[in-house]
Amino acid sequence: MSEPIPWLIENAIQIAWDYLERSGEIIDAEETSRFLLKSVDEMVLKVERRKLMLANRAIDAYRFRKLRLVS
Repeated sequence: MSEPIPWLIENAIQIAWDYLERSGEIIDAEETSRFLLKSVDEMVLKVERRKLMLANRAIDAYRFRKLRLVS
């Protein structure tokens, strides 16, 4: 049985947040939280339901965006 969509989103964001926080990659907490929510939400709308996949892709998207902003 799968968890309800709001819990799935919340848990995936929390996993991504915890990882980024431990690795010291969060500079602006508000911007990061908005980005992770938007990223995970878009993937859920495209029917992704694997919590770890959502978290990992959100982390990758955050890192890619951060690299683009630095370049």
